[in-house]
Amino acid sequence: MENTMIPWGQAEKENWFKEQKIKRSYQEEVVSKINKLKERFDISQYGALSIDSEKYPVYIMKTKNFDPSKKTVLITGGVHGYETSGVHGALLFMDKHAEKYTSEFNFICTPCISPWSYETINRWNNLAIDPNRSFRPESPAEECILFLNAFSKLNTDIFVHFDLHETTDTDNTVFRIALEKRDEKKKEYSEIPDGFYVVGSTHNIQKDFQKAVIESVRKVTHIAPADEKGNLIGTPIEDEGVVNYDMKKLFLCGGFSDAPYSTTTEVYPDSPKVTDEICNEAQVAAVIGGLDYLKKILRR
Repeated sequence: MENTMIPWGQAEKENWFKEQKIKRSYQEEVVSKINKLKERFDISQYGALSIDSEKYPVYIMKTKNFDPSKKTVLITGGVHGYETSGVHGALLFMDKHAEKYTSEFNFICTPCISPWSYETINRWNNLAIDPNRSFRPESPAEECILFLNAFSKLNTDIFVHFDLHETTDTDNTVFRIALEKRDEKKKEYSEIPDGFYVVGSTHNIQKDFQKAVIESVRKVTHIAPADEKGNLIGTPIEDEGVVNYDMKKLFLCGGFSDAPYSTTTEVYPDSPKVTDEICNEAQVAAVIGGLDYLKKILRR
């Protein structure tokens, strides 16, 4: 019998949306932490999601006395709202460590780009769009448009971008299956790596920088081994715990700018070897490792 299934239309996307449930509070878990940092950082709301502008404001944090003569660090979290340590790792770094580096760097942080997805523990936004394939002009994802518009107004060159993510078991058990249904296209199965890894850009390979990130994280948690084919998540490894993607072609957050240095972290929160705290600390260690490496580069 001929397969008559077709990719989702508007009705199917609306049905998917109706099935989503609020599972945690963005206001209580994220906004409350942002508000506690108001006296130490310049914090502004750069927009709100139209699905509920009261519940889902989005914020940008900057170091006080922003100095154009210093290099600027961008930290993004919660591009995929379900990737919890990306959000809380960004906030933890800003709270506990950012001010130790302000003699040499400015900081900009957007800790949770996708708040509706945070609350529903989703990879997609409410329109069944993956924000991390949508960082482009005329993006279909409101989360990306809000971020890109806000960032363009800053008129600031980014020296290094840390985009904090996770790879979870639900990438296979939930989101790959939903993607196949949405697009009516089979997606190649890849094992979820057990451990931390990073994704760099094929447009700007910085092996020593990525290695510094990995070595810093190794002190906190284990690094993902390659599979039997020498791959991580279906991609050949560049070095231990490192793969490279075409960030710009895929419209990933990590490729939206022309930052000389960029890394996308991938924590594995489903490992029996880790806790939520370890996952958050791994994100922090990634940023610290990258910054310590860059401090040495700048002092040469």
